[in-house]
Amino acid sequence: MCRVDELRQAVLAHNDRGASDLRAELTARGVIAINLLSSPGSGKTALLEAELRLAGERGVPVAALTADLATDNDATRLARAGAPVKQVLTDGLCHLEAAMLRRQLTGWLPTRTRLLFVENVGNLVCPASYDLGESLRVALASVTEGEDKPLKYPSAFGLANLVVLTKTDLAEAVEFDELAFLANVRRVNPGVEVLFTSARTGRGVGDLLARALAVLDGAAVHTPVMARHAADGHGHGGSPDHGHRNGHDHAHPYEHEYGQGHGDPAHTHEDDHGFDRWPAPAGEPS
Repeated sequence: MCRVDELRQAVLAHNDRGASDLRAELTARGVIAINLLSSPGSGKTALLEAELRLAGERGVPVAALTADLATDNDATRLARAGAPVKQVLTDGLCHLEAAMLRRQLTGWLPTRTRLLFVENVGNLVCPASYDLGESLRVALASVTEGEDKPLKYPSAFGLANLVVLTKTDLAEAVEFDELAFLANVRRVNPGVEVLFTSARTGRGVGDLLARALAVLDGAAVHTPVMARHAADGHGHGGSPDHGHRNGHDHAHPYEHEYGQGHGDPAHTHEDDHGFDRWPAPAGEPS
C-alpha cells in the first residue's frame, strides 16, 4: 500500500471512530441521525422540507442541519417548515465529517429532538466515504438523472440503508425506466428498500419520516452487502477514488442558525435558544 493510501485509510479510520462515539452519544440521548446523500438538484431539499413540515404537524420533535459549499438558501427553505435548522457552509470542502457534525451540534441541538436530518453536501462521491454517526443513511436520486445513477456511483448507493427516488411526477416526461433503475439499485445493494416520492404532488411524502421513526423505535436497518464486506476486513466501504483534502482546515466552517418558524438568517448566540450543551470530546474545549 502506498503512502497516500495509508494516509487515507488512517483518516477514514479516525473518522469512523469518531462517528461510532457520536452515534453512541446520540442514542443515549434518544436521538438518531439520518444522513441524506445525493447529487445537486436531486430534490432532496424540497422533500426534506415536506417531511419536516409533516413531522411538525404530527408533533414529532425534529431538527435539520444542512451543509453546502456556499449560500444559506437551503436552510432558508427548510426553516419554512417550522423546525430548528442550522446551515453549515463548508468553505469548499465537498463533504461533512463526523467531527465537523459533532462540533455543529455542540450547544445547538434542541433537547427534545428525536430525529436529526443531516442534508449532506450535494455530491455522490466524497460523502459516501464518511460515516457521520448516522443510524440511517439514505441515497437519493431523481428521475431526471437517469436510471444508471446507482451504477455510476456504486459506493453512495451501495452503502445506503434506504434509497429514495424523487421527482417521480416527471418520470413520463423524461421517459424514465423504473424497472431498469430498480435493477441497477439492486446490482449494487441487493435487498435495499426503494421509496418513490414527489414533493410536488405529495407522493410518498411521509414515508421517509415513517422509516426514520421505525428505526428510532428499534426497527432493524438494512445492512448493505458492501458494508458487510468492509466489516469483514476487506477494506473501507467508501468510494475508492475519493482523495481526502489533506491540510484543509475543517475546524471552523461558517454557520448560520435558524430559529423555529423563522425563515430569515439569524446570527444568534446558541445558548439564547435554551438548547442544552453538547459535551465536547476529551481534550477539546467545551
